[in-house]
Formats: sequence, structure tokens, C-alpha cells
Amino acid sequence: MSGEPFSPAAHQRFRIGRLGGLSWPVYPRAVLIGVVMAVLLVALAAASLSIGRRLIPPAELWAALLHPDAGGTATIVWSLRLPRVICGICVGAALAVAGAVFQSISRNPLGSPEIIGLTSGAATGAVFAIVVLGGHGAAASAGALVGCLVASAATYLLAYRGRSIGGYRLVLVGIGVGAFLQAVTTLMLVRSDPDIAITGQLWLVGTLNARNWEDAAAMALVAAIGIPAVLAAARRLNALELGDPIARQLGLRVEGSRLLAVALGVALTGAAVATCGPISFVALAAPHIARRLARTATVPVLPSALLGALLLLVADLIGQNLPGGLTAPVGVTAGVIGGGYLLWILTRKRYQQ
Repeated sequence: MSGEPFSPAAHQRFRIGRLGGLSWPVYPRAVLIGVVMAVLLVALAAASLSIGRRLIPPAELWAALLHPDAGGTATIVWSLRLPRVICGICVGAALAVAGAVFQSISRNPLGSPEIIGLTSGAATGAVFAIVVLGGHGAAASAGALVGCLVASAATYLLAYRGRSIGGYRLVLVGIGVGAFLQAVTTLMLVRSDPDIAITGQLWLVGTLNARNWEDAAAMALVAAIGIPAVLAAARRLNALELGDPIARQLGLRVEGSRLLAVALGVALTGAAVATCGPISFVALAAPHIARRLARTATVPVLPSALLGALLLLVADLIGQNLPGGLTAPVGVTAGVIGGGYLLWILTRKRYQQ
């Protein structure tokens, strides 16, 4: 049971870090894991910039990064590959942190955005913007944000009972909301013009293709604000994992803290889906793996962010370099990787009871 999600056995020795009047626990293993993942992320980002239809040697890649106006290779790197890599890193990190938030507030390892209906809500909003309103690009992204917000509000209100939200109730209500919204999305696609339906269906696959600097800048801004905000709220999330009665005894305003955490998770999820469409299982798998690697008793915000970015870059690199010159959208390859991990988790004895 060591290192399992939400397991008391996940505790390990820690030190106290201090800065002025502030103090916080420092887990040496988690710090080491974070450094290793950061190094791997840099190496993987360099590989993603180098590998493609045109292979760019390391020396040539470095020269292109230093001289963005040189043309040729520099144009490929700065105009095509670098925005894609930045979007992949930020989207993966945002989804993973959102997954850690929802797993924490629901106290359920299945409490990720795609399970509790947020991703379905974003997909419904984007398809509505494309199919019904005839929008594209920014309109689809705005629709995804609105859809995610509406789905989260519906899930929160339906799960709210007795001045609190039960963890399992939140997951069950989210599954119901997600199933309903998936049916609505399918109905819109079936009843629309075939050409427009194809556009909506392509958006639902989830891809990093054709991402530009506007997409990368917007997603990087959301990640730069949202992830530190979740990190600042980590103590509240740690208290919520102990249960509402204990959290109240510790002086925490439970519903206010939970609502803040939901808002942060919705913002990260909505921005990620609006940037590249629905991406499956990153938000579910990354916090699980981060907890197992870091073995901390706290919410693994930074390890989850780094691991989510790694998983999405790995999925994209695999999908763009399949044998026989084939390619697959990152949403497909991420689903295969994450789904395989979920099946492995469910076959373990701990989850068969």
C-alpha cells in the first residue's frame, strides 16, 4: 500500500523549510523526483523540437533557438514546433493539476475533470459554437470555456446536500452530467450538416496541430496564474482530504475552500480544453503516478504538473512519429497511455475488492 493515493502509508520523513515568518514541509524524495522530471521535461521538449518530418540536429536546433530571424530551420522551430511544445507543456500541466484538485476535494481517486463531466461540458460548448453558431477558432474556445463553467456549476449544485458535498456523490453526479452532455453533443453532430459535423468531430479528437503563439501565450498565462494559485491553496486541500469534520475542527471554512478549489480546477480545465480540445486520462493518471513517485502526504501539485507535461509531450511525440509515416492526434495517444494505466490500476488487488 505504500505510495497509494490517499493512503496513510504515503507519509515519509520531511524537513521544515522557513522563510521569514513562513514555514512549510519539504519532502526530500519529492524534491528529487521533481528535479529529475524537470530535467526529463527539458530533454523531451528538445526531442520534440528536433524530431519531425525534418530531423533537426542538436547543433542546428541550438543555433535556430538563438537566432529566431535566421529563416529556414529557425522558421520551422519558432513558427511551427515551439508553440506546439509550449502548448503541450502548459496543457498537460494544467490538466494534471486540475486532476489533483478534484481528486483531493472529492477524496476519490476517480475525481478527475473527464470523469466528473467538466471535459464533456467543454466539448458540448465548443460543438455548440461550431455547429449551431457557425463559429471557429476563438468562438470554439470561448464555447468550451462556457461549457466547462456550466457543467461545473451543474455538477456542484446537484451534488450539494446538507451544506456540503460528499466525495462519492460529486463523482456520481459528475458521471451523470457528463453522460447527459455527451448525448447532447452526439445529437448536435448527428442533426447538423455533414461538413460542419466533421469540423466538430475533428475538434473533439484533441490535437496540438496548428497551435500558434497566441494559443501558447494564452495557455501559458493561465498556467502561470492557476498553478501557483493551486499551490498556495494546497494546505486547504490537504485539510479537505481529512474530511469535512476534521477540516472544520482545524478552523477551515470548508465550503468556501472547496468552492475556491473548484474554481481553480475549472479555470485550468476549461483553458486546456479550449486550447487543444478534450485530452483524456492525463488529469486522471498524472496525480496518481505523482503520488506514487513522491510518496508525500500532501497534494502533489508540482510533481503532478511536471508529470502531466511529460505525459502529454510523450503522447504527442509518439503520435507524430508512428511507424510507416502514420500520425495520430495527441488525444488518441494520450487516451491509449492513460487508459492502459487505468486498466493496470483496476487489475491490482487493492481495487478488486
